Amino acid sequence: MNVPEQLSYTAEHEWVRDEEGLFRIGITDYAQDALGDIVFVSLPEVGSELHQGGTFGEVESTKSVSEIYAPVQGLVVEVNAALETSPELVNSDPYGEGWLIVLRPVDLRAVETMLDADAYRALTEG
Repeated sequence: MNVPEQLSYTAEHEWVRDEEGLFRIGITDYAQDALGDIVFVSLPEVGSELHQGGTFGEVESTKSVSEIYAPVQGLVVEVNAALETSPELVNSDPYGEGWLIVLRPVDLRAVETMLDADAYRALTEG
């Protein structure tokens, strides 16, 4: 299982990369593997306001449909339009081309309360 050290993680299997005040968000390698082949991704519109812990989309696979939860509160400033035609990018490159949204967080320190790579590994291996 791939768990990049430089990211922050949630217990709901989302990852967050701090990119100079904006947070790029996706689902983890563990989550995409558990879901199986992803066939559809539903994402919010740019300009949507998200609340920490609230759902902001869904990932549909050949096995099931799973909700995606906002790791922090903020405003959606970009969505990964490539997922409309290529949802399988979430499977093939969950930390790269398979990202979901970019958020302008209300609180930049919100990542400080998230799991680091070691804690996320412990969660998924436990």
